[in-house]
Amino acid sequence: MMLSVCIPVYNFDVTELITDIRNQINTDDLDAEIIFIDDASQEEMRQRNEIVKSLTDHYILLEKNIGRSKIRNLFLKYSKSDYLLFLDCDGKIITKGFIKNYINFINNHHPDVVYGGRTVNESKPDLRYGLRWKFATERENLPVDVRKKSPYRDFQTNNFIVRKSVLENHPFDESIVQYGYEDLIFAKNLYKDKIKIEHIDNAIYNNDVETNEVFLKKADQSAKSLAHLIETDLDVRNSSNIKLAKAYALLKKTGGILIYKMFYKIMKPFIIRKLLSGKAELKTLDLYKLGQLIDYISKS
Repeated sequence: MMLSVCIPVYNFDVTELITDIRNQINTDDLDAEIIFIDDASQEEMRQRNEIVKSLTDHYILLEKNIGRSKIRNLFLKYSKSDYLLFLDCDGKIITKGFIKNYINFINNHHPDVVYGGRTVNESKPDLRYGLRWKFATERENLPVDVRKKSPYRDFQTNNFIVRKSVLENHPFDESIVQYGYEDLIFAKNLYKDKIKIEHIDNAIYNNDVETNEVFLKKADQSAKSLAHLIETDLDVRNSSNIKLAKAYALLKKTGGILIYKMFYKIMKPFIIRKLLSGKAELKTLDLYKLGQLIDYISKS
């Protein structure tokens, strides 16, 4: 078996995604399997996704939510392939030969890790969804030539291939149970062991539209995750690749933590209101995440 297509699912309809993958595998006669693992989604969503059971090679339903890192490691238990392709459940395939492109790259280059990229609709959405869209277009949806300049920093886990032996030796950090930074920690560990991350142009479309409220909640969760990592991981604490960790370290070094806490306490309601409006610049989001990070570290 050449490739295991791994779909971790949480409260999202994946019928279109898995149907498209199965059609590509069958049409191009590809040596690939599909593994579906549901991370304790709501019953209504489980029933909606049950239609894809016949299209998958492994269809697993978890009774307890285990989180983004642990569920990715769990795919090792079911994969029969030398390579695993991880796709986020909110992805949409937009390339006719998407799976075949990855298999051809594996055959020609025998990589350890490959990131294919992501994209979203170029048209501005309603302001209710503006924050997530702005973050995606300005910081995530980078062209391949830009990603290649910082291959570890610009790696993401929404659409990547990893050699099975690499993932076995460098599993995702299961102490990260909430949203945020599991991709950077995974990339950091690869960098330390000189395992190359390659970048190609094989993007998947981000098919989920998140409201400003939902995305702001995720930003808060990512700040909480980073606070834990700063306290437990010396590499993260001293990292220059994580902007938020770098900003916190600078404030701590210059004695500015208390001043920022006072500023943030006063400005937090205005910052949140601006972010929820959908009109804010991403610098405002950075101010929010830094304030949340400092609060979480102070409380620990």
